[in-house]
Amino acid sequence: MKVLFLCTGNSCRSQMAEGWARAVGPKEHDYYSAGIEKHGMNENAIRVMREAGVDISGHYSKTLDELADQTFDVVVTVCGHANETCPVFPGKTRVVHVGFDDPPKLAQQETTEEGKLAHYRRVRDEIETFVRQLETRLAG
Repeated sequence: MKVLFLCTGNSCRSQMAEGWARAVGPKEHDYYSAGIEKHGMNENAIRVMREAGVDISGHYSKTLDELADQTFDVVVTVCGHANETCPVFPGKTRVVHVGFDDPPKLAQQETTEEGKLAHYRRVRDEIETFVRQLETRLAG
């Protein structure tokens, strides 16, 4: 099964989801991430994932066009914008929406580095919980 995690800019949430899926998801699946747009990798996302033992520093931000040669069984939209603007996928691709808060947006209101990172850590942990339940969520 090929699973794509899709968000707006493929810089944070979808990258964390792909990282978690590769680390703890069912090994028989292939995992990808992409964005409606390309925003580049978010350094704080890389940092908090590294804290949790998952290295996404080798990932890069990409759009769906860069994965045009792939056919996905499941597309998981991880933000509202991606869900609202999700393109139609060919064949029997199933689209599932599981929205997560946007850490960069939430971090803008914080004045300390720890305050900013707290948002990234919370969303990282929420995504991990979702990915660990991926098989059950996709079956139901």
